[in-house]
Amino acid sequence: MNHILNLNFVEELMKRFSGLVIAACLTLLSSTAFGADTVKIGVAGAHTGDLASYGLPTVNAAKLVAKDVNAKGGIDGKMIELLIQDEECKPEKATNAATKLVSDGAVVVVGHICSGATKAALPIYTENNIVTMSPSATNPDLTQSGQYPTFFRTIASDDNQAKLGVDFAIDKLGSKKIAVLHDKGDYGKGYAEFAQKFILESGKAEVVLFEGVTPGAVDYSAVIQKVRQAGADTVMFGGYHPEASKLVAQLNKRRVEVKFISDDGVKDDTFIKVAGADAEGVYASGPQDVSDLEMNKAAKAAHVAEFGTEPGAFFDAAYAAMQVLVNAIDKADSTDAEKIMNVLRTENVDTTVGNIKFDARGDAEGVGFSMYQVQNGVYVELK
Repeated sequence: MNHILNLNFVEELMKRFSGLVIAACLTLLSSTAFGADTVKIGVAGAHTGDLASYGLPTVNAAKLVAKDVNAKGGIDGKMIELLIQDEECKPEKATNAATKLVSDGAVVVVGHICSGATKAALPIYTENNIVTMSPSATNPDLTQSGQYPTFFRTIASDDNQAKLGVDFAIDKLGSKKIAVLHDKGDYGKGYAEFAQKFILESGKAEVVLFEGVTPGAVDYSAVIQKVRQAGADTVMFGGYHPEASKLVAQLNKRRVEVKFISDDGVKDDTFIKVAGADAEGVYASGPQDVSDLEMNKAAKAAHVAEFGTEPGAFFDAAYAAMQVLVNAIDKADSTDAEKIMNVLRTENVDTTVGNIKFDARGDAEGVGFSMYQVQNGVYVELK
């Protein structure tokens, strides 16, 4: 009899203990969300290497927004904690960075910067239901494929800038024979393929060459010769500034007279510094100039005050990405992805790139591209 009572006592004790464990686990899960001591925001991109000039402005933007929000009491009293991961715009490193951010408890991520690295990292964020906001990854498939429902961006996609570049080449520059080159990456090749599509659809010009170049190569003489032989009057290039600077230098060296049009991967002051005099006259599309916005002026002034320099590429869009994510977490009163995404898609927010919200795919409504030209050593927006 006593033995039976003892067994019943043990059984009841186990039930109660199990209930306490479950309650403790639920409390722990709650504390790792909005109940945590800090709101952890990941920042991923190229912070070293050839493309650091694209990624470091995003880190600085995130730091400035976090500093401002924390100084005002944080998000519902919780301080923002930045988790910064460098992946050099390399897909294989981007997956490691994403995994580290997830394991470290990032509730949202600003980044990544390059389309290829972003595409590599997104399955990890998707699987873990983490909202990601890029200021610069423009490959259309990132939002249009439907594979990455938690991905958003504060910049327009490559099909938009490719259409702008083609229309500009044909209607403004009178281009008839266009050589379309790219760096074989997700971003550069994607831009080039859209450019080729829009040229063919125009019926006003022809694609005389469609060719990929090898990133990091020193000598592009073979493709330069093909451009000459094709009789091109214009080159449209999809890719980043390291390859673009070599191409324009070698085109000029071999006296191949063509107009050179590229994308926002080249619309960066680093391109001008590397290419030097060969950059003069180059055209490149980039985010619309929003420097007249008071919020934009304030953000840039804060950058100069904090870091002693003017902000670089994609700073405006990165600052805006931090602004809308902070707003969404605050308005949702949660770090739950579904609640954050609902705010992003339904509420307009004043940002450094204008008043924006996001469509069902994750693309920002109210942003676009402009065409720029290097004139006297600086990029000038063409009206």
